[in-house]
Amino acid sequence: MDLGLVYREEYGRCVATLVRLLGDINLAEEAVQDAFAVAVEKWETLPPNPGAWIVTTARNRAIDRLRRESTREARHAQALLLYQKDEPGEVGPVKDDQLRLIFTCCHPALAPDARTALTLRLLAGLEVPEIARAYLVPEPTIAQRIVRAKKKIRDAHIPYRVPRAEELPDRLPPVLTVLYLMFNEGYTATTGTLIRTDLCAEAIRLARELAALMPDEFEALGLLALLLLTEARRPARLGPAGELILLADQDRSLWDRALIAEGHDLVRRCLRRNRPGPYQIQAAINAVHTDGAATDWSQVLALYDQLWPLMPTPIVALNRAVAVAEVHGPAVALAVLDDVDIPGYHRLPATRADLLVRLGRDAEAAAAYDQAIALAGNETERDFLLARRAGLHR
Repeated sequence: MDLGLVYREEYGRCVATLVRLLGDINLAEEAVQDAFAVAVEKWETLPPNPGAWIVTTARNRAIDRLRRESTREARHAQALLLYQKDEPGEVGPVKDDQLRLIFTCCHPALAPDARTALTLRLLAGLEVPEIARAYLVPEPTIAQRIVRAKKKIRDAHIPYRVPRAEELPDRLPPVLTVLYLMFNEGYTATTGTLIRTDLCAEAIRLARELAALMPDEFEALGLLALLLLTEARRPARLGPAGELILLADQDRSLWDRALIAEGHDLVRRCLRRNRPGPYQIQAAINAVHTDGAATDWSQVLALYDQLWPLMPTPIVALNRAVAVAEVHGPAVALAVLDDVDIPGYHRLPATRADLLVRLGRDAEAAAAYDQAIALAGNETERDFLLARRAGLHR
């Protein structure tokens, strides 16, 4: 029995359900955590439906808490919700509990950084140190953002204000960001093993829900296509011993053809609309990677040039430099990297090290690898960098 796996797979879904029932994020989180503590004591084997067991137990624990801690008036108000035999009716156009919670956390009253930090905590079940490492900021900063966001949601009763259908487009950009970050954390976990398949699967499920909810929003379709085309390459991303295998060295026969076909179809739908946005362009880049026996790097670079004015971030600049290296050579790409600054991000010195190796400047590459190794939090990526470092001829 792997209770840790159940926690990773069910935590976000259970919290979202309890938030809907209680309208109180803190109480929902505490009740779900209590339920998992009970599970540790009672489960000898997995129940038939672990998530339903956790929700039922969390609901009972919440009732106990309300009995102990609430005023009589408040107790009656919240217990009325919890004692209902039937689930409360759905409110608003967003039917999925988790997607509804993302829309709630993406309320414009909350700061953008607070939205994503809170959502990664609630839906992905990430701990504060993991979120802090992902954002390259001190742990107290993330903890404060989450506390402030919860307080604002509670004080403004935001959980009950699921946006109406006509309000959804204004909330869409931060929701897309959250799903993108959620998938990325699953595809390259901040710590531990490289991939959290449960998180990737959940991000794709929610992206599908979102695309179905808003079929005329082509950025939603673009995000879904991006996630599908990235996920399609996952089976070839790790070797037999769990080692990281880069795109150029992957066995393309292992890629998921059904996901690629679905992703390509979505990209073609977006192209017909001819109103490209950042997620549509990133999906198109991944469509190029997954089209044919080898990547057409000229097309990839042209797409990054199209993406840059819409999304002028250091990460895009770093990824564009990789394409520059393939089209114009490592020396040109190295000059491009000189203008990129991403403090604390290991992939910048790792990319620089790779370019230096290709230029035969191994001593400088070793120093860059040392810097990347010191910054890498993921064990698989660190092992990959250590192997590259050890293979240098100085």
